[in-house]
Amino acid sequence: MNEPVVTETAHETQLLEPAREALWQAVRGRDEYAARGVVFALQDTGVSVEDVLLDVVAPVQRRVGAEWAADRLTVAQEHAATAIHERVIAALAHRNVEPAPDGAAGTVAVSCVEGEWHALPARIVAEVLQQRGYRVDFLGAQVPTARLVTHLHQTAPVALALSSSLPTRLPDAHKAITAAQAVGVPVLAGGAAFGADGRHARRLGADAWAPDARSAAAVLDRGLPRPRSGAVRQTVEDLPHLADQEYTLIVRRKRQLVRNTLSGLDTRLPAMRSYGDAQRERTAEDIGHIVEFLAAALYTDDADLFAGFIGWTGDILSARGVPAQVLAPCLAVLEEELKDFPRALGVLKVGRAVVRGATPPAPGGVPTA
Repeated sequence: MNEPVVTETAHETQLLEPAREALWQAVRGRDEYAARGVVFALQDTGVSVEDVLLDVVAPVQRRVGAEWAADRLTVAQEHAATAIHERVIAALAHRNVEPAPDGAAGTVAVSCVEGEWHALPARIVAEVLQQRGYRVDFLGAQVPTARLVTHLHQTAPVALALSSSLPTRLPDAHKAITAAQAVGVPVLAGGAAFGADGRHARRLGADAWAPDARSAAAVLDRGLPRPRSGAVRQTVEDLPHLADQEYTLIVRRKRQLVRNTLSGLDTRLPAMRSYGDAQRERTAEDIGHIVEFLAAALYTDDADLFAGFIGWTGDILSARGVPAQVLAPCLAVLEEELKDFPRALGVLKVGRAVVRGATPPAPGGVPTA
């Protein structure tokens, strides 16, 4: 699930804001012991574990991501800070250990989508649900759908809380949602991949969506009806636009598209001819990400998903001293490569408008060229 929006009283702000700043300084300095001391001291003042997690740890983790995007933290520093937060959460969970929940509220499986390595939001949700009295099976990052379904079939939880941060994992999320429902387990979706308003959770057929851990607990407290076991939906039942095969063909051609786009950029950008192996490898990775987000936009029929990625990528490049306009020739080459794919051309057109600084169209579909 996404980290929650912080809403506090003046008294809480007096208490929590200094803790957030102290935790930020600790994780930025790679000092796990100081970080643990901050959250333990806060808990000792009477702040609940849930509030420590959602109103201190989660906002600081958002700040870590923002500082990385602004090129003020390296990838290694971002990973180190995230690892400290993971260990701090574990320390909180094992401090003053209470008896395990008796399961009266039910068992909930909390899992990341296959291919999703960002497990911290899901871990926070799992801890909050445990604080609320649920028995939780936290399955962690990158759970293969087949293994997930086997676990659900064996344990029959009251719900699966499915987390994904990356929109490129939405096709895998769709598989997990339909597979879980086929064994009679309702799915509560959350995380940035599903959109700030949950639109992709609804599009992919999830039983519910929650923007944060508190909302997720509220949804589960109200209860989710079990879907009919054995009822398997075909992908095109949820997403009839996939009948045009554009998504499937582009996924299959990803390597060729990356290779051909690199070749086309050599012609359009002569400076690339002097790139070393490392620079060409990094450029190929960037093109690969563009193709993956294009595919995700085609899967969900949402050009706004691609527009958001291009805008974010442009901001990242600008923070690193590279003009966002360098994306334009890449998108132009892809348009040439995909000239027979009308929905893909419509998405790429939206992306080029973002690079030019134009306002992208209102969300709600993929325009055709």
